[in-house]
Amino acid sequence: MIAIGSDHAGFALKEILVEYLRGKGVEVKDFGVHTDAVKADYPPVAFSVAQAVSEEDVEWGILVCGTGVGMSIAANKVKGIRAALCTTEYAARMSREHNDANVLAIGAWVVGKGLACQILDAWMGASFAGGIHQNRVQMIRQHEERSYDR
Repeated sequence: MIAIGSDHAGFALKEILVEYLRGKGVEVKDFGVHTDAVKADYPPVAFSVAQAVSEEDVEWGILVCGTGVGMSIAANKVKGIRAALCTTEYAARMSREHNDANVLAIGAWVVGKGLACQILDAWMGASFAGGIHQNRVQMIRQHEERSYDR
């Protein structure tokens, strides 16, 4: 299962991605927002999606806002999250292969719906490469543990 969420700026693209994923048979848990009629702050949505990933209620998370920047920053404040803002298929694939990213952030004002679906496919189709990358991700986890234990 994949968690997904957006603010008002990302709502339309989030709806497209939900439909796209469900069309591929992927189970989706939608954390909102459920309308773009009211401006919505992105941090609560990012925290909810990231928490679901962190607690392993879902395998991955997808976040959409205007640029993707705010969502990625907020999600990365949740322990265990490695959110990657991706604007290309290559960056999406590398975020999974090299960084074991578990949350994908996309900017609705930055990429169109076709590219967003391609980015999503590249991200979901990639696997963590391990090896030297495992050591690097472990360094991040160790620092995170020290930081959260303060």
